[in-house]
Amino acid sequence: MSDRGTSGGADTSSVVARVAEGQRGTLYRAIVGLLRGATWAFFRRVEVIGLDNLPVDRCGLLVSWHPNGLVDPGLILTRFPRRVVFGARHGLFGVPGLGFVLRRLGTVPIYRAVDARPAIGAAPSADAPDAARRAANRRSLDALAQAIADGSFAALFPEGVSHDAPHLAELKTGAARLYYRARALRGDRAPPVIIPVGLHYDRKQMFRSNALVAFHPPLELPAELDVTPRDDDADVVESERARKLTAVIETTLREVVHATDDWALHDLMQRTRRLVRAERASRVDADPGRTTIGERVLGFARVRQGYYELLERETEKVHELRARVAAYDRDLRALALEDYDLDRAPPLLPPWLAVLLVAQAIAVFLLLPPLIVLGYVVNLPTALLLRGFAALGAKLEKDEATIKLLAGLVLFPATWVGAGFLAAALHEQLHAIYPSIPDRPMLAGALTGVLAGVGGAFAVRYFRVASELARSVRVRLTRRARWVAVARLRVERAKLCDAVTGMAQDIDLPGEVAPDGRVRPRA
Repeated sequence: MSDRGTSGGADTSSVVARVAEGQRGTLYRAIVGLLRGATWAFFRRVEVIGLDNLPVDRCGLLVSWHPNGLVDPGLILTRFPRRVVFGARHGLFGVPGLGFVLRRLGTVPIYRAVDARPAIGAAPSADAPDAARRAANRRSLDALAQAIADGSFAALFPEGVSHDAPHLAELKTGAARLYYRARALRGDRAPPVIIPVGLHYDRKQMFRSNALVAFHPPLELPAELDVTPRDDDADVVESERARKLTAVIETTLREVVHATDDWALHDLMQRTRRLVRAERASRVDADPGRTTIGERVLGFARVRQGYYELLERETEKVHELRARVAAYDRDLRALALEDYDLDRAPPLLPPWLAVLLVAQAIAVFLLLPPLIVLGYVVNLPTALLLRGFAALGAKLEKDEATIKLLAGLVLFPATWVGAGFLAAALHEQLHAIYPSIPDRPMLAGALTGVLAGVGGAFAVRYFRVASELARSVRVRLTRRARWVAVARLRVERAKLCDAVTGMAQDIDLPGEVAPDGRVRPRA
């Protein structure tokens, strides 16, 4: 997805008409429902915060960074409470199936100046005159601007590209130009708003990970930027105002997404967040439980803000503390432990699993194990194929989730259907050999297909349980064999916690810390 480029030869009115057509009808709702189901299946949990920041009586523009390919617009589209129009790179419309979906969602094709001429149409290529490219680009923006002016929301990723960096790529001015064009089309009506959107993933390329979609309050524009372009100020493409607004958007997004200089610093901030939480819980002998992605993002925001504020006034102390956290992190990783493992070993069997096992033994002892086996047998080859296909087809990590999500929508249902057809064929053969077997091949096939899907879901759940059990055993063995190292790290964790909290005690950090170490929004 991109926000900069040139549009094809169609005029603005025809593009707007296609947008309006795509945004109507049951097919649009069906596609959004399908995408919501796909994100529900891919992620273990998707948290949404900040819905109360969205004005109910305004139109506007959503802006976000772009770290996870087509998953990013999928999350915004399915979690934003109103209809939203996206601008998409024209090449995506040529992908079989995807192009149909994009058109039915009312997506506006964008022909970027860096892209080659499309096979169909008269879109200017990268070597066309600048004036032609600007005119075509204006038609693309006009289509999105008209949707906003008519009362809808549009969404852009101002970086123009998806990436794997922990910070923003260079922002293009397309979002600012789109905003001012929509504002001009609104005339005397209430101007549109700009809503920054934070997209956060714990392991973005991994199946059954977690995601957070955060809608932030509308931008408060400086007086010099909070203006509606005049008729004689139509060319905002290269205007100083558009560049200044882009700078405001960039500054805001940097805070919204909690950008860091590099992944090494990002990982150390996450380690600092975890060690402080674990140490606080240990001191009151509490078990705060698993962190949600919302708590992780808020806790990281506290560490990040404190780091950058202290870096300006206590540079030497911050660098010294960073080195100590890095050494603690290396030692902890060498033992393959987490901060909370220093205090107690995780239970071998969580209480809910014990209850489940009893229920299984009583009610479904003969059903659930075969169902899980069926789920593994049918779905594992497809899962391995999908994993290998994503690894080979993804240029960067940010492409893996997109490939897994889109290909999984096709491959897994196809696997279940294939298993059903195979079961039906085998049933017919068995009936021919043993006539006493009821002649119900279609029923056998349908039941097998359904059980393959249900068994896959159970298999995923039990694979997680098995992984947790294996980790519990490993942590217990490590704690017993390396008790001296564990004791030393507990002491160092306590010192680091005191140093971190002591240095940041005068800083107004977001959220608040509960006695057991959990970070939560302020009441």
